[in-house]
Amino acid sequence: MDLQLVPADLRGHGLRLRVWRDDDVRTLLRGVTDPEYLRWNTHNAPVEDEAAAAELLRMRALGWARGEFATYCVTDESSGSVLGHVGLNSVNRPMRCARVGYWTLPEARGRGVAGHALDLLTRWAFGTVGLHRLELGHAVGHDASCRIAERGGYLVEGTLRGAMFEAQRRDAFRALHLHARLATDGGGGR
Repeated sequence: MDLQLVPADLRGHGLRLRVWRDDDVRTLLRGVTDPEYLRWNTHNAPVEDEAAAAELLRMRALGWARGEFATYCVTDESSGSVLGHVGLNSVNRPMRCARVGYWTLPEARGRGVAGHALDLLTRWAFGTVGLHRLELGHAVGHDASCRIAERGGYLVEGTLRGAMFEAQRRDAFRALHLHARLATDGGGGR
């Protein structure tokens, strides 16, 4: 089976998932420099200014073109306001597997945005792309992300020791809580 990582607008739950655009650079930078985001995430390379955020957008576009990942800008369907991000990373074509990740801007938190965006991405990944397994990892202790994963039908599989960077460090590691969902798991989630 040939996986189809073709960008498409995804809509539902009052959201529109669209490809990140060059004019989103300031919003992306705001999202990835937000203190709550930084508490749980560390990029391989620092993203601290517009030039670095523009490079991140360029790499996301390249990832789409190569079929390595599929990253979406989560927006409010009616207003078009950017609310966050959701995407597939580390796409393993032979195993039909990928990692999912998400974040929301401060003003979008507590409204179900991440969970609904995860639902749209999950349905697309299984139904259109043809993936079999989606993995979702978050830092141990990130209880909000854990609840989103569980509500989305991502079952807890265990803890991976030293599997991600400590907050804002690239010389220290912390444990990752692993969840996964299979295309054969059925309805689950929202």
